[in-house]
Amino acid sequence: MINGKTNTHEIALGVTNNNPHFGACKNPWDIKRTPGGSSGGSAVAVATGMSLAALGTDTGGSIRIPASLCGVVGLKPTYGRVSLRGILPLSWNLDHAGPITKKVEDAALMLQVMGGYDEEDPTSIKTLPGDYISHLKDKMKDRKIALGIGNFIEEKTDPEVLDAVRQAAKVFEEQGAIIEEVNVDFLLEAALANALMTTADAAAFHRERMREHIDWFGADVRQRLEMGAGYTSSEYILARRKQVEIKRRCEALLDQYDILLLPTTPITAPLIEGEDAIERARLLTRFTSPFNLTGLPALSLPCGFSKENLPIGLQIVSRAWNESGVLRAGFNYQQATTWHTMKPSI
Repeated sequence: MINGKTNTHEIALGVTNNNPHFGACKNPWDIKRTPGGSSGGSAVAVATGMSLAALGTDTGGSIRIPASLCGVVGLKPTYGRVSLRGILPLSWNLDHAGPITKKVEDAALMLQVMGGYDEEDPTSIKTLPGDYISHLKDKMKDRKIALGIGNFIEEKTDPEVLDAVRQAAKVFEEQGAIIEEVNVDFLLEAALANALMTTADAAAFHRERMREHIDWFGADVRQRLEMGAGYTSSEYILARRKQVEIKRRCEALLDQYDILLLPTTPITAPLIEGEDAIERARLLTRFTSPFNLTGLPALSLPCGFSKENLPIGLQIVSRAWNESGVLRAGFNYQQATTWHTMKPSI
């Protein structure tokens, strides 16, 4: 049963969920803070118990960011796994749809229903049907896990977040997994390319509205659309070339490892007021957007809380079409911890 619509950042082009038309959506752990976006309303609905599960879209992190900031589970499947038919596009090349849930097993159930080939969606890719449930309880013993390190991970990340992710890696190690630190500084280029493509693609889709009704858009969205419209064809082509190169580097990495671990967001939920929405987007999409560019499956689930009692998200990434692998790892981590049982007092 569909309960209703939830708040989003305007046209999904942002991560604060401070929507000028419908008002700000608030984080249930601290209502002075953002829930993240663009699917912030969906994450709040799940975190507060209003809904058992919710749908989200994800072009630079819009499922995983609110999942991280609200302490729930968010899954971005492989590009082409879930049909986008009926969803208002932000970027034809980067958009994904997926579930937001309280527990990993619920995300698996949702994907079992949502996934599949749709001949009426040109982005949908024909693959064998996935089985996301039967292997959830397979153990992590002898699985090879890459723990992302390097300046890209550390220079803008809160120490509490870094520590929580390292502690999560130790949980997998206790389960028999093999943990190796891997420098992932190359992902910075992926984040930059994703940001350029997102705004350029959005400007292309909204070109008529921009021409005829630019005043309809809120200030931050209008600025990003105008930025996207200003990129040259050469800049866009170079970003697409970077997309191909980063895909290959990620394929090589995940040929060696079963999964990659890194933070979902560099910080916990920031305050709603007084922050630049565009700068917030650059920071909060830092670790999520590379996997929109590459189209790889990525899961966010809670792995701790800050001293201010704000959720911290762990991101689990694997090779294309291996949603079962990220869900299995997430389920094993969830079973060994209690973070997913925490509920906001609101």
